[in-house]
Amino acid sequence: MGNENFRFETEAVHSGYSSDEHQGSLVPPLYQTSTFTFSSAEQGERRFAGQEEGFIYSRLGNPTVKILEDRMAKLEQGEAALAFSSGMAAVSAVLTALTKTGDHILCSQGVYGCTFGLLQLLKEKYNVTHDFSLMASKEMLEEEILPNTACIYIETPINPTMKLVDLELVSKVAKQHGIPVVVDNTFCSPYLQTPISLGCDIVIHSATKYICGHGDVIAGIVVGSRDFIKQVSRTTQKDIGGTISPFDAWLLLRGLKTLPVRMDRHCDNANLLVEFLRNHPKVERLYFPGNSDFIEDNKIMHKQMKKPGGVISFSVKGTKETAQYFMNQLQLVKIAVSLGDAETLIQHPATMTHAVIPEEERSKMGIDETLLRLSVGLEAWEDIQEDLEQAFEKI
Repeated sequence: MGNENFRFETEAVHSGYSSDEHQGSLVPPLYQTSTFTFSSAEQGERRFAGQEEGFIYSRLGNPTVKILEDRMAKLEQGEAALAFSSGMAAVSAVLTALTKTGDHILCSQGVYGCTFGLLQLLKEKYNVTHDFSLMASKEMLEEEILPNTACIYIETPINPTMKLVDLELVSKVAKQHGIPVVVDNTFCSPYLQTPISLGCDIVIHSATKYICGHGDVIAGIVVGSRDFIKQVSRTTQKDIGGTISPFDAWLLLRGLKTLPVRMDRHCDNANLLVEFLRNHPKVERLYFPGNSDFIEDNKIMHKQMKKPGGVISFSVKGTKETAQYFMNQLQLVKIAVSLGDAETLIQHPATMTHAVIPEEERSKMGIDETLLRLSVGLEAWEDIQEDLEQAFEKI
């Protein structure tokens, strides 16, 4: 593709692939192979020595996977990308690559439960410590960055409280200290937010979610500079081995083609449902980047996101049992973790995705026992609303 100025929607369909290089196949071929043959022993030697480009073994690289990686790098405005077998394989590879014993990680005030578990593991086994920060001002960041801070790790929106972090602010402070900024961009996808364009260094996705969009793949993506991606590829990915299968990469390429269309529908549906939930008498509190009641978050949203996204969190009036009873009354909306699927999903973070986090820490993150997270799907929004309303009527 010669044109460097195609718009996002076009890049999502075409970037990183030339049919001329693959027998004219319109769709990228699936290279479902574990290994690759060499024309000679000398060629094998050159490839292993890094003197010649080419594929060796699918844990080290695969043509289908490379198309996905090139496309994701383009969409996230990075230099290169790596695909992984899961979002957590991507997170663990990045944090392992960036830290050593005695280092410190500064995190946003709230992270995915399994990321929290990984941070605890790094602390207990390798003495890599961490702190959580609101990251609300330059002064706050300056106080919380330590001499041994190896990286800043951010979710924005934060899962599941939907709080936002000003990425431009954090990246400016981090650059003054020479600290890389890592952003989990899962909730936005590159269609809504591109952290690298805001000064951040590394982007992570659980590609299981919006990148896939169909609930049939577990995968992760890391995007960053060419040097960093090469470092991770040759070390933590190769040696720990969390590599994606070619078939899953092929499915993600298929999903990416409709990402802009899907995201528009997710966002439109979410906006309509927020209006329904905002003043509902049985909703205690609403968490959504597009909610103008949260002035600071709303300002950040307009500054760095194209749209507020397709995930809504809300607290029901009552107790944990009230929240669970409400979930059990839903018919169209499915009780399931994950997000970004065609189906609307609801889950209870305190007992599901964030159950591993101690109650005291969950409370600091704003995760109480009445909080529910709704991943708005692609159905008719009226049908989703009607299902929510009939469940509300029963509590």
